[in-house]
Amino acid sequence: MSAQILLEGRLLGADEFAVSGPADRDNRVFDTRLQWAAILGEVLPRALLAELKLPVLMLGSSGGGRFLVILPDEERAAAAEGFLARASDALLAVTHGMVRVMWSWTENLGDWTVVRKRLRDGARRTAGNLATEPGFFEPFVPSAPQGGDRIPRGLRDAAGIGFSFDFPALIAAEGGDYRWDLGRQAGLDNISLTRHAARNGDAVASAKELAKRSKGEKLWGILRGQIDDFGMRMRRAQSVEEHVQISILYKQFLAGEIELLCSQGDYFQRVTVLRAENAEFAVFGSWDALVGFARELQRVFSAFAGENLKELAGGEAKSLTMALTLAEPAEPMSRIWDDNARDLEIAKASDKDCLYLLGRVLEWKQMADAAELTEAVVQIAEDFRGGPQFLAQLRTLYRKVETGGLTPADQERIASRALRFQRRFANVASRKEREFQKLRAHLMKELAGRNLRGRLKIRPEGLVALEWARLASN
Repeated sequence: MSAQILLEGRLLGADEFAVSGPADRDNRVFDTRLQWAAILGEVLPRALLAELKLPVLMLGSSGGGRFLVILPDEERAAAAEGFLARASDALLAVTHGMVRVMWSWTENLGDWTVVRKRLRDGARRTAGNLATEPGFFEPFVPSAPQGGDRIPRGLRDAAGIGFSFDFPALIAAEGGDYRWDLGRQAGLDNISLTRHAARNGDAVASAKELAKRSKGEKLWGILRGQIDDFGMRMRRAQSVEEHVQISILYKQFLAGEIELLCSQGDYFQRVTVLRAENAEFAVFGSWDALVGFARELQRVFSAFAGENLKELAGGEAKSLTMALTLAEPAEPMSRIWDDNARDLEIAKASDKDCLYLLGRVLEWKQMADAAELTEAVVQIAEDFRGGPQFLAQLRTLYRKVETGGLTPADQERIASRALRFQRRFANVASRKEREFQKLRAHLMKELAGRNLRGRLKIRPEGLVALEWARLASN
């Protein structure tokens, strides 16, 4: 009796393709490509099993551009290789050489750590073989699109999806040799996807329209998050069953909670999901809605990790790091996507369980402090007639301190300016004087920390709060 076969596959180059022309200047093309890649990652392993006449129960995990399927014998594994090679060729053609499929398979024999290593080594050999192809080291020049972008439109609202090698992009909303329903609940003949979109009538609201729905400054943004050390957690799995269980657990959490959050009034018409996968999510929308969205999702994930992951040793995959990048209404989404990827890497390199916001990396506790400080700054600016002058002078003062490299004389001079600044605004309130003095003292203490020998200690959450208040007050 032959041994069970595990086949692991991965889509390569989807993010690079998503931001390439014409998506670099057309937000609709960018969104369409992201939706196409997310759906293709779910459809491809199911189409493979259907082609091999195997039940969908043989699908171990899928999502995030990766999938794991279980095959009964080497004969089916050889047939699967032919199927994936054909799919890879089709993807290379439709994406102008940018997206391909990489895969490897091995017998499910021995300890899972050994099996996983064989799968990883096989994938490396597959990737290494590309270097032997003629012209591999030549400069990459994407072929010119023929007849425009051939990725199918309308996938975000499609009720079902079909697969066929006759389709240029392998999948389409209508027709196909194999078909599945697209919905919120997973099933044998159903693919669960989170595709919520804020609307402008029947159409998906654009970034420019969502910027107009912001309270304060009319900006939009992209919020992306990744579960910290998710790959390490998967490598610590002791069996293929545990690998599949953990993958499904995180996937269902992110998809379910993001869908639930998007149904709430604060986000329903102000946030659109770009993707929600096993260990990563991305949404865009009104900048102020995204700030609240990030805080609420982190709170829910923290509760989820404390309740469902307490049996797992170590801290891997028990925290969530995010980055929020803001943009002007007319800026192309592909450029902000790239900027957001950079900001997320900065946050991950700085710490775990944190948020990149307004040029700063804050722990979530600091984020709560920043929200409290923002309310205090806005209250002083509005209720006590501090006005835009108050915010502008306060930002200028503390940015000078933050630049560093100041001499003791400079530090002392700035400290003196801080004291004069406080005295100036101590008289802005004709009424509620006691309340104002208390709020002002609290604000200055929280923003600057201690003043030791003429040196101000600037808190990063204070600077975030100042910028946050400025955006909220405009």
